[in-house]
Amino acid sequence: MTLDQLRIFVAVAERQHVTRAAEALNLVQSAVSAAINALESRHAVKLFHRVGRGIELTEAGGVFLGEARAVLARAQAAELVLADLSGMRRGTLAIQASQTIASHWLPRHLVAFRAAYPDIVLRLGIGNTAEAAEAVRAGTAELAFVEGAIDDGSLASTPIAEDRLVLVVSPGHPLAACARPGRLDLASVSWVLREPGSGTRSAFEAAIVALGIAPDALTVALELPSNEAVLAAVVAGAGASVLSEAVVGPSLRTRALVAVSFALPTRTFRVLRHKERYRSRAADALLDLIRAAP
Repeated sequence: MTLDQLRIFVAVAERQHVTRAAEALNLVQSAVSAAINALESRHAVKLFHRVGRGIELTEAGGVFLGEARAVLARAQAAELVLADLSGMRRGTLAIQASQTIASHWLPRHLVAFRAAYPDIVLRLGIGNTAEAAEAVRAGTAELAFVEGAIDDGSLASTPIAEDRLVLVVSPGHPLAACARPGRLDLASVSWVLREPGSGTRSAFEAAIVALGIAPDALTVALELPSNEAVLAAVVAGAGASVLSEAVVGPSLRTRALVAVSFALPTRTFRVLRHKERYRSRAADALLDLIRAAP
């Protein structure tokens, strides 16, 4: 069993698709299929069900996935040690970030890091806050950038930036003309929100709880898995939402959306690291660049 076989297995398992895994790994489809077949044949176990043109993990495959990820995480940790010993002349830094941060805040910092350390490969994964924290916990990422609160004793959580949430509606929405919506307005409005587990939704719900409004009292018309989907639905008039200022800024400037005057607290972007795992110089260098940025 090789690390390449494990990487191929994990890529296929995560995408539930051989062709997409091959494209992500820059391999031909036949090489991916051969690696999976070799694992199954050598160990006499089926890792995937072949269902029509798609595939699904078997029970054995699901168990093996956790082990494969753990092995790859340890290999990556070993690579970080060697990269540090080589003076950051090579290596890979794995990062996980929530959608808001990955799409609108982090890219400029990654560009600056790439310019300063061109031999370090950056690998960015995107998920909600809960998924980003799990990546650090599992060892598949050294750093995670999140906007939600994480209560986990194994993770060190450090403030890294500030963000402002904005309540937005389409220009034709009744709230667009309101100077300051009150409790009855909030409870009676139809909302378009991110999925549970996203930092944006958690921050909004915490803010209205502080005002004495239970999240269950809101009418959630749509629950969508990305900022872009929420933004498009609000622009189309599906309801009100609360999103990062970085996300809605362009739509506010073009007047596709209107910001409703409503006091929402600023929230803190945080970086997560595992307390007991190796701290690479590459990760420290990225954090130093972010803190020094204007």
